[in-house]
Amino acid sequence: MALLNVIGCVVRSPTLLLLSSAVLVLVFVIVHTFFIRRLPANAPHAAGDNYPVTGPWGFWTERWDWYRRRRDQSKTGNFSFHAGPNTIVALTGEEGRKLFFESRELGFTEGYAVLFGVAPPTEKYDTEKRAEEDITNHFGRRLAALLKNDQFRRKLSTLTSDTQEAIEAIKNDPSGRTNPFDSVFRLVFRLTMRIVGAHEIADNAELLEETLNLFEYIEASTTATSIILPKFPSPAVLKRTYAGARLYMIVENIVKKRAASTEKDDDALQYLLDQGDRTHKIVEFIVGALFAGLLNSGINASWVLCYLATSPEWLAKARDEIRDVAAKHARDSTAPLRYQLDDVPLEAWEADFPIVDLCLKDSIRLNLLGTAFRKNISGRALPTGNGMEVIPPNAVVTYATADVHQDPSIYPNPEVWDPARYLPGREEDKKVPHGWLGWGVARHPCAGMRFAKLEQNIITAYFLASFDFNLEDESGKRLSVPPKVDQNGHSACKPKDPPYLRVNVREK
Repeated sequence: MALLNVIGCVVRSPTLLLLSSAVLVLVFVIVHTFFIRRLPANAPHAAGDNYPVTGPWGFWTERWDWYRRRRDQSKTGNFSFHAGPNTIVALTGEEGRKLFFESRELGFTEGYAVLFGVAPPTEKYDTEKRAEEDITNHFGRRLAALLKNDQFRRKLSTLTSDTQEAIEAIKNDPSGRTNPFDSVFRLVFRLTMRIVGAHEIADNAELLEETLNLFEYIEASTTATSIILPKFPSPAVLKRTYAGARLYMIVENIVKKRAASTEKDDDALQYLLDQGDRTHKIVEFIVGALFAGLLNSGINASWVLCYLATSPEWLAKARDEIRDVAAKHARDSTAPLRYQLDDVPLEAWEADFPIVDLCLKDSIRLNLLGTAFRKNISGRALPTGNGMEVIPPNAVVTYATADVHQDPSIYPNPEVWDPARYLPGREEDKKVPHGWLGWGVARHPCAGMRFAKLEQNIITAYFLASFDFNLEDESGKRLSVPPKVDQNGHSACKPKDPPYLRVNVREK
């Protein structure tokens, strides 16, 4: 009774209520900081702005700039901090990079599940739950099966037809220009849906657009709040939940229609159904595969065209390469170049475009942003290699890609796009171990790399064969250099002020 009287007095007095709240917050901060999440003594030194609950805000608002400052302030280059309840160890330099990418005791999927988890919860919508294999094994096995030679060979004519259709849409735009981060990004989404999704979505413009919007909802839902307070119903979490439910319904409707039909389709969804996968597993796979195959590929396909628009030398080299490949395989050498490309076989698309590959390679270096994640799954403290520090058990380990990709001692003028960096005599990416990360930080690099290169080569070749083009800003002013990439981005992202490609149709 006495306690209730005290509580009543506090509630009735605004001053006492404010004071008591401040005391409770102070007690929480002290307990949380000094007892709940104290770092082991031999862990890398904690970042100075490792605030209670949230951790350092610089990690969320200016990631590379913040990471670089903390690296330079640390005696070893490594440092520790928190993101909500998660202990994070940041590694830097050559030794840190080798440990990060070579240690089998650092789990990839486990790290991303903590700090880059974007898949919406869909299992709740499954009314016939049953024991199923781990999502990581399921995803990897299914993706590997769908990205085999026979799949690419069967789908090649559809991929080139989709690309021709997108080229026609750009050609017929009355403005005479296109925002590649819209038109090309959408093309990559459609091509990716062809390989890892359902033809009902890829063939329906409205459904494809809705699915893309839902995908972007999910991509935008990975915010600081959703990671620091994963169970708090923030707007981002609510958006992700809505997007997951809507995607589930879209796929479920397609599944039901197919179940009522006697015909079998030749696409990823049919393969997943034939394997006995339930609807929520199919949605998880499609969302995961879209993230693996779209975010980086869509952004880089757009950037490569922007870089070529401001580099006459490399544009000429790439177009000569495209013309040479087409000449080897075209049944009608008098047809416009874009139609000659229809006769190029899969093997040539994959192997005969080294110039286009170099253009993509330096775009990836510039646009592979943010930090990669792993998790110490060994159950013990792991030495960092400098003899002084360890990675605590269950700690998430992170490495900033710009630590190597923006290192001027490895890549002179690192903010400049320059495919010649990788030519014999320079080979800047081979100066140090893991000097170019590229496919090394993708979720399933071996499986996805072939398709990413294939669609990149197809899109670039058809665009260069179809148009002469230059780069301009929104007002129509011609640009001689492309916009700089914001290295503080958390992943490959569209520029805030997108450039435009002014196009003129090529007749030959």
